[in-house]
Amino acid sequence: MGFGEAGIPVLPVVAEVLAAAVNRNGYGPVAGIDAARTAAAGYFARRGLSTDPDQIIVAPGSKPLLFALIAALPGDVVLPRPSWVSYAAQAAFTGKRVISVPIPDSAGGVPDPARLDEALRRARAEGAQPQILVLTVPDNPTGTVADTDLLKQVCDLAGRHRLTIISDEIYRDLHHADGAVVTPAMLLPERTVTTSGLSKSMALGGWRIGFARLPDTAWGRQLMNRIVGIASEVWSSAPAPMQEAAAFVLNEPPSVIAHIDASRRLHRAVATAVHQAFIDIGARCREPQAAFYLYPDLGQLRSVLAAQGISTGRQLTEHLLDRYGIGVLAGEAFGDAPGALRFRVATSLLYGHGDQRWTALHSDAPTELPWIANSLAELRSSLVELARK
Repeated sequence: MGFGEAGIPVLPVVAEVLAAAVNRNGYGPVAGIDAARTAAAGYFARRGLSTDPDQIIVAPGSKPLLFALIAALPGDVVLPRPSWVSYAAQAAFTGKRVISVPIPDSAGGVPDPARLDEALRRARAEGAQPQILVLTVPDNPTGTVADTDLLKQVCDLAGRHRLTIISDEIYRDLHHADGAVVTPAMLLPERTVTTSGLSKSMALGGWRIGFARLPDTAWGRQLMNRIVGIASEVWSSAPAPMQEAAAFVLNEPPSVIAHIDASRRLHRAVATAVHQAFIDIGARCREPQAAFYLYPDLGQLRSVLAAQGISTGRQLTEHLLDRYGIGVLAGEAFGDAPGALRFRVATSLLYGHGDQRWTALHSDAPTELPWIANSLAELRSSLVELARK
C-alpha cells in the first residue's frame, strides 16, 4: 500500500488508438501536436475554463512539466506540508529554497491560510524569495479536496503576495463526489498554471502523458516560450503515438467517461473501507474525498507504540512492513515531522491482478470480492494487533 499507481486496467479502445498510431515515429512540435492541444483545450473548457490550444503544452508525463515550471519561474517554492515527494526534490535540483507551511485540518494540498501569510513574511525576512506556490487539488498524500472557501483564502493571499500558483490537478477526475471542482485557475486565473495527465484517471502512468494549461496573458505567453525552450532541450516532444492516445481520451468519448466513472466508484469503495479500519483502532484520518490515498495519524496510540520501540513515523512504517507485511510510506517522505506517527496509504493495488482488476472495476460491491475482502480482513486484524500490544 505504498505505491501510488492507479491499479486500473487499460481501456481496450485506447490501446487500439495507440496501436494504430505506432508508425508515427517522426519528431513532432515541441508544444504538442494540434490534435492533442485542441483536445486538452476542450477538456478544460468543459470544466469551466475557456482555453485556446495555444495555452496548452503536452509532455511525456506531468512530472517533467512540473520540473520545467519550477526551473523557468523565478523565486523560491512554497509547499503545503505534507506534499507529494517530488516537489521539494525538484526545487532542490533547481537551487531553490522550500518554504513549508502546514496544511489545515480540513484538507491537504493547500497551506493553512492562517499560517501562510506569516510564513511568507518570515521567509522574506530570512532572505528567501518566495514566488512559487504549489497546490495539489485533489491532494496526494491525504486523498482530500480543498473546498472553495479554503482555496479562495489561499488564492487571495497568493494574489496579494504576487505568487505564481502551480496547480497540480492530476487527480481532478477522481473526485469521489458529484459536481464541479473549483480550482485555482478559476480564482486567480492570471497567475495560475495548471498541470495534469493521464497517469491517474486512466491509469496510464507507464505511457507518460502529461499536459499543462498556461494563462492567456502576455506573462503566460512569455512563460510558455520559456517552457518550450526547456522542453526543446530536454524531451524534444512527447511521443507522437502517446499524443494520439491523449487526443482520443481528452475528447472524452462515452467509453472514456464510463471507464473513469467506474474507477472513481472503485477507488471510493476501497478507500472508504480502509479508512474505517484505521478509525476503528483510534487513528485520526481525514475521510477520503478523491483518488486512492489516506493519511492516517496514529498519534493517539503513541504510548502503545512506544512500548513496542516505535517513536517515529519511519520506525512505524518499518514495523508495519517487517511485522505485518504492510507497505506504506512514512510522512517524513512528504516533508512531515519525523516524530509524527503519520504515513500515506495507497489503496489502489488491493484491486488484484489481471482479470481480477476488470472484475473489481465493474463490481457493485468490490469490497466483497474474495481477494479484496481478504486483504481488508488482513489489514484490520494487523491494525487491531498493533493497537493492542
